[in-house]
Amino acid sequence: MLRSYDFIDGHGKMPYWARIVGGLLLGVLLGYLARSAGLEWLSAILGKTGDLFIQSLKLVVPPFVFSAIVASTVALRGLADAARLAVSTLWWFCATASLAAGVGIGVGLIGDPGRGAKVTEAVGVPRQGSWMDFLTGIVPVNIAESFAQANTLQVVTLAVVAGSAALAVGSAAEPFLAFNQAVFQIVQKVLWWLIWLSPIGTLGLVGHAVATISPAIISSLGRYVLAVNIGSAIVLFLVYPVVFAVTTRLSPLRFFHVAWPAIWQAFITRSSIAALPATQRAVERLGVPHDYAAFAVPLGATTMNGCSAISPAVSAIFIAQVSGIHLYLADYLLIAFIAVVGCVATPGPSGAVVLLTLTVSMLGLPFAALGLLLAVDPLLDMTRTATNVASQALVPTVVAARAGILGEGAYRSAAADPLTPAQR
Repeated sequence: MLRSYDFIDGHGKMPYWARIVGGLLLGVLLGYLARSAGLEWLSAILGKTGDLFIQSLKLVVPPFVFSAIVASTVALRGLADAARLAVSTLWWFCATASLAAGVGIGVGLIGDPGRGAKVTEAVGVPRQGSWMDFLTGIVPVNIAESFAQANTLQVVTLAVVAGSAALAVGSAAEPFLAFNQAVFQIVQKVLWWLIWLSPIGTLGLVGHAVATISPAIISSLGRYVLAVNIGSAIVLFLVYPVVFAVTTRLSPLRFFHVAWPAIWQAFITRSSIAALPATQRAVERLGVPHDYAAFAVPLGATTMNGCSAISPAVSAIFIAQVSGIHLYLADYLLIAFIAVVGCVATPGPSGAVVLLTLTVSMLGLPFAALGLLLAVDPLLDMTRTATNVASQALVPTVVAARAGILGEGAYRSAAADPLTPAQR
């Protein structure tokens, strides 16, 4: 029987990465077969398989986000100067989002991804509300509705309020906190089961994308996909090492050596939440205290996917280019601002789409071309998620080092060993 940790430590009958790659290749093959042979039923099956996997993740996300944020907030009670650490953590997540948005804008301008594409080939996408609607939507009208609609931003608001209230109440809140911890453990176990099934989800998502994207626009979208992936690579392999070395005076090579298993898991599962246990384990091995890691890592995984900012930045430039719209300096500043503020709403499988739609709406760009980008979004998600998880490991390590609570001896001797049954 394959256990939940086998796909990480490689003791299963087939390594998890091999099953993911197998699902990816089989998806491409089946998608090409469906397209070339005109097998609409096969394309429909692939689409439904991918949709079912995404729906399963969406089902798990609200209770996972709520229980994780409550547990993260309560974890601060064991820390000295908890408020300063929390503010510093949020500041650094915003800083990484700003850097990512800047890289995205630069790559978009230099790469000129919209050259050759025509907006008339796109599929229309309806507007999803204004920027003010987004801001006022932070506060839920109905708690049950927030969970039922998987409105992650509202769930985060509820969780922060509930966790803060539990801290204020004190011992009387212990039964609630014990129940919340049990929910967190149960939902996390369900999430591990979904991770085990993710090769099937990958097969369906990739296969349907190959079967449905028009050949006439694939070459035009290639530059867009390449630009986003190059932007993610620049942030991951250039910006982060420089930021880490300058702010901590520690070796970034050691950081990446220990954090790489979590980054790789994020790449193959395309989910920051799925990689959360491995990310927290890596951060603690780097010398970050457990109580602070239990706050910062879930916060990053469920609210601050900062490097998702790369994709909306490049996308806005792409849409403006194919629509013949000139963007000014104020527009680029607005893109960066939306990336920083809007990233709080980007956890879960649909988060990047929400932020992309918000960016297009705020800039007043045509929504017609957005359908093109949503069709190829699965091709961006692996590098984007890997970069996000790197940020979720980097920020707590930087904050802990600057606050003087990082165990530098543990950092210098840390090794990237896989999760084991005892550690699970």
